[in-house]
Amino acid sequence: MSQFKVVVTDYEYSTFAPEEEVLSKLGIELEFAQCKTEDEVIEACKDADALINQYAPISRNVIEKLEKCKVISRYGVGFNTIDVDAATEKGIIVSNVTDYCLDEVSNHAIALILSNARKVTQLNNAVKRGNWDFKVAVPIYRLKGRTLGLVGFGNIPQLVAKKVQTFDLNVITYDPFVSEELAASRNVELVSLEELCRHSDYISIHVPLNEHTEKMISYEQFSKMKKEVFIINTARGPIIDEQALIKALQEGQIAGAGLDVFETEPVEPDNPLLKMDNVIINPHSAFYSVEAETELKRKTAENVADVLSGYYPTYLVNKVVKETVSLRDKQ
Repeated sequence: MSQFKVVVTDYEYSTFAPEEEVLSKLGIELEFAQCKTEDEVIEACKDADALINQYAPISRNVIEKLEKCKVISRYGVGFNTIDVDAATEKGIIVSNVTDYCLDEVSNHAIALILSNARKVTQLNNAVKRGNWDFKVAVPIYRLKGRTLGLVGFGNIPQLVAKKVQTFDLNVITYDPFVSEELAASRNVELVSLEELCRHSDYISIHVPLNEHTEKMISYEQFSKMKKEVFIINTARGPIIDEQALIKALQEGQIAGAGLDVFETEPVEPDNPLLKMDNVIINPHSAFYSVEAETELKRKTAENVADVLSGYYPTYLVNKVVKETVSLRDKQ
């Protein structure tokens, strides 16, 4: 019997070889659940030492019922499934993996920018419907000299900026937590959100979802954008007010969108965005590659192994927990 009980609350994976390779060194055998509700998480995890979480809700109600949990490790960069404040109050470490898919998401965002700019998907669909005519995609503008606005300037958008400058795009960014010096060192201009909306030809979203960023792109922001602008979202769906986006597209306020994420996932079959030729829709796939998934799974398990071995994890979300939880720093 394992010394520790580690439960995977829910999952979409077919193999757990990377996690098992890491945790087997501590004699841990994973336990698996497919929890969708708070009650299901409580039932499966109340006596667990550690949780590995994908989408199941780890709310304050759940956390208060956890009897001996030391760490909740999430598959992914975001941690909006977890009530971090409640975990911190209970002395539970929350961890994520911030760097497993930087290349994948930055490339996916650029793919959506290019597909919109060159209207590749729209032309493909037209040809497959029997319409061999480039004029269905008119107008198409030259990339060189146009402006990409990055909402957020963390690791992923910094990579986007580096890569798109190969196309001679100007890059501007809005991020209140970034210095002008950092932006300038990446050959990027730091601007206000209003300036970004007014001046961008393409806008790409790269902020985490929280109480400050939910619906930060809404009616007011769309009203300031160019009619030629395309908006790209590979971050989290609720950062864009979806009804405002639909209205902006229906009324021709903006030219189109490339969306990997939505307010409700899977996207609802009656969502008007599904019927718009100028909207590219992907099923929350920007993070994925074979290599990225393996790295994510390994690092998620390493967070758990670190804490259960008496160390702070490499990826610590709630750093303030160090005030109440005494572990060792890894060398």
